[in-house]
Amino acid sequence: MQLEKLKNALEGEFHTDKFMQTIYATDASVYREIPLAVAFPKTKDDLRKLIHFALQNKTTLIPRTAGTSLAGQCVGDGIIVDVSKHFTETLNINKAEKTVTVQPGVIRDVLNIELKKYGLFFGPETSTANRAMMGGMVGNNSSGSNSIKYGVTRDYIVEIEAFLSDGSLVIFREISIDEFQEKLKLKGLEGEIYRHIYKTLSNLDNQIEIEKQFPKKSIHRRNTGYALDLLMDCDLFDKSTEKFNFCKLLAGSEGTLAFMTKITLKCFDVPPKYSVLVCPHFNTINDALLSVKTAMKHEPFACELMDKTILDCTKDNLEYKKYRFFLEQDPQAILMIELKSDSKEELENQIKLLTKDLELDNISYTIPKVYAPESSKVWQLRKAGLGLLANLPGAKKAVAVIEDTAVALEDLPNYIKEFTALMDSFNQSCVYYAHAGAGEIHLRPILDLKKREDVDYFKEIAFGVATLVKKYKGSLSGEHGDGRVRASFLEFMVGNSNYQLLKEIKTVWDKHNVFNAGKIIEAKAIDKDLRYEIDRTEPVIETLLDFSETGGILNLAEKCNGSGDCRKLAVSGGTMCPSYMATKDEKDTTRARANMLREFLTTSNQKNKFNHPEIKEILDLCLSCKGCKFECPSNVDMAALKAEFLYQYQKENGISFRTRLFAETQKNNALGSKFSPIVNFLFRAPILSSISKSILGVAQERTLPKLANQTLKNWFKKNQSTYSLQNPIKTVYLFADEFTNYNDVGIGKKAIKLLTKLNYQIKIPNINDSGRTYISKGLLDVAQKIAIKNVAQLSPVICNNSVLVGIEPSAILSFRDEYKRLVPKEMLLDLSKLNTNSFLIDEFLAQEIKEGNISKTSFTQEAKDIKLHGHCHQKTLSKVSASETLLSFPENYSVETIKSGCCGMAGSFGYEKEHYKTSMQVGELVLFPSIRKAKNDDIIAAPGTSCRHQIKDGTGRDAKHSLEVLFEALV
Repeated sequence: MQLEKLKNALEGEFHTDKFMQTIYATDASVYREIPLAVAFPKTKDDLRKLIHFALQNKTTLIPRTAGTSLAGQCVGDGIIVDVSKHFTETLNINKAEKTVTVQPGVIRDVLNIELKKYGLFFGPETSTANRAMMGGMVGNNSSGSNSIKYGVTRDYIVEIEAFLSDGSLVIFREISIDEFQEKLKLKGLEGEIYRHIYKTLSNLDNQIEIEKQFPKKSIHRRNTGYALDLLMDCDLFDKSTEKFNFCKLLAGSEGTLAFMTKITLKCFDVPPKYSVLVCPHFNTINDALLSVKTAMKHEPFACELMDKTILDCTKDNLEYKKYRFFLEQDPQAILMIELKSDSKEELENQIKLLTKDLELDNISYTIPKVYAPESSKVWQLRKAGLGLLANLPGAKKAVAVIEDTAVALEDLPNYIKEFTALMDSFNQSCVYYAHAGAGEIHLRPILDLKKREDVDYFKEIAFGVATLVKKYKGSLSGEHGDGRVRASFLEFMVGNSNYQLLKEIKTVWDKHNVFNAGKIIEAKAIDKDLRYEIDRTEPVIETLLDFSETGGILNLAEKCNGSGDCRKLAVSGGTMCPSYMATKDEKDTTRARANMLREFLTTSNQKNKFNHPEIKEILDLCLSCKGCKFECPSNVDMAALKAEFLYQYQKENGISFRTRLFAETQKNNALGSKFSPIVNFLFRAPILSSISKSILGVAQERTLPKLANQTLKNWFKKNQSTYSLQNPIKTVYLFADEFTNYNDVGIGKKAIKLLTKLNYQIKIPNINDSGRTYISKGLLDVAQKIAIKNVAQLSPVICNNSVLVGIEPSAILSFRDEYKRLVPKEMLLDLSKLNTNSFLIDEFLAQEIKEGNISKTSFTQEAKDIKLHGHCHQKTLSKVSASETLLSFPENYSVETIKSGCCGMAGSFGYEKEHYKTSMQVGELVLFPSIRKAKNDDIIAAPGTSCRHQIKDGTGRDAKHSLEVLFEALV
């Protein structure tokens, strides 16, 4: 009843249902705890009401932005307060003072896009910067790969506006001694916290104990407990010229002391124009660490480490294996040393000096250099490290528990040597990566936290490392925070008397535990509320699709480690996850979908564990774009998971008329094509069209695809002799798929004419359907029969000189993707041989151009400008660069690839009336605005049939298949 009253009182959303509780039960840490509720406050007044409710009802508020925290800061049994949806404004940019004021939900990379217009830049950069938000960065005192140049977030906080635990709104900023004295006179909680800190830090015994027990001051990345050591270094308590500023305490306090509503930050001028990554390769981790000292003499912007374990994770990752281009042989470790300059000449001089010193050390065996913009690919490899670790084969994974230790740079080699010996005593081979230049290496043991033995190791390793860090007077938390995973060691790290001071801080600021209880202070034991039940009996889940590659469907869902890569926005580029980019709701992320599947596949008591409306709801806006299969570092293939879910769910709940109608596109088109004039009239006449759409459940705003008067197969059969060649370069089996054969016949004809003119013999195989529509709608049993039939018919005739070529990406690329999960194991060899010689037509033509089989003399000299939008499946399973190659082949054709993700149509998704709005929102992210900006005489190219329809409905512009553009360029 109280929760219902609160819900009605808030302007924002408030949820107490299992659906939302499940989504928010985890973050990027190893913990899972069902919250009481989830709130999305819209206003400061909402926050004040939430605080008063927590006070009155003895619950706690858990602030959350992107939920990428590794220490468990964002999980708990209280009310999750997600400010990532509404508190997202950049409120003021002051170019003269080089400051910016933001709400806590502003994304770091998005902020820098805005700041760039003013010649400004916010420095600290986490590996999650394309989704990490400023509230979280302040809460964790984030730093990142460039901290050796730009420091940590705490260094740049000018002012924080925040609610205290009594609901009062206060502002913290740098204040003089006189202003501090005035604060001591204030009544209420604000005055109390100033009086308490003055009493605490004026005490000489406290100062001595803090100095003695807290981490070395030379370690800039230190987030152990509350920053009393930094607060003490000001003119109030020392001879320092620094003024007192409570912002230093709030930075790294993990939302346990106050609830931030506004943050003002200092900015830099934009970074130097030219940059390079110098990447020495090493045969051992220790060799790499010995070279860090040399690298740091040259004042680089970054000095990062990656070890072989992470590098090996990239070998089979669809996205990241292409970023391995700079690697030579098989290094055990590499350093990424970033140099920058506004002058090319000065940059080359820096490179020369650094390389000379590294060569004199004679430790690395090669020193490749990667210049910008290519260096961005190497950075993507480094930033994906966290997610890539989820790709380690088997049940054991690299676990975040000791990954945040920082020691003084001079101590690093010896610390790592002792650390390695400690891990050897546990029979552990650790993962080493991250911020070598800052004395912080992310170290992860390989454990299976489903097993009691490994959970015991988890605790023992954590204590062993804490002991080692204390020996070097290091920080157990460098940038990820204490949260829950390190908080239980805090008293050991800083001593009992200092820990009591930290407890007093929490009590004075928040004696009723209104804010994020159980984090930093009085946390639960490190092994409580782990994500997985220990020593559970793994459920046996039968599936039609073959998930053996990942050890079963549950293991595929569990590969999601919560890193939140699926929360990036369209401005960051990429395809994953289009529905989240449109709605900005956590429920529409790949992470949330994986959480829901994991929850029910492990806890459901039903015989059919898929038969839950919650799973259906969370997968509803998944467009099956396959972006996650490619861009998610863990390769969580949500399109495959959704297809299997639909199949299993529909076994229990039946298949709707509309679902069957869309799935049987080929059958319906085959029938409709016999009466195409009548069908097209029904689809075009306003009243009849409206009735048809209502019956079909299609959005009224949509135009329906026309059926051709003659199928492509029938046209080719009648005209086959015209396209017969004597000495062709190759034979091309052109797949007349379910879309090309009935709807895009004109494109199919142009493909045949183009290929013939270029001296390729055309044959059309006797297959009718790729199974794509059945897969998308979960009719997997039918899709399986189609896949088996197609492979059986095609594999005997497809070879190097007789290739299979497809026009529609989603159809031909099914052979590469879903067929591997559909056909029996005894057919996989035939499928592999078939796929070796099966191509999207753009790929085929690009390859033939590369081999010199197609001449520019066949094409016009006329100049044309082309805007290209790639199909989602093409981006994932093929390459858009193939389309770029063929479209730019005519001498004076210029191609610009639109930096769009999914178009939003996604097959039948955009036609369905309940999905129309989301479909158009996705289109409006990048694609539609880019096309509207195009010149009238620009050619719009899009290989996908759904993409072309979406572009027409969304912008009124006609888009052409890339092969059409090339055909029309023939002379």
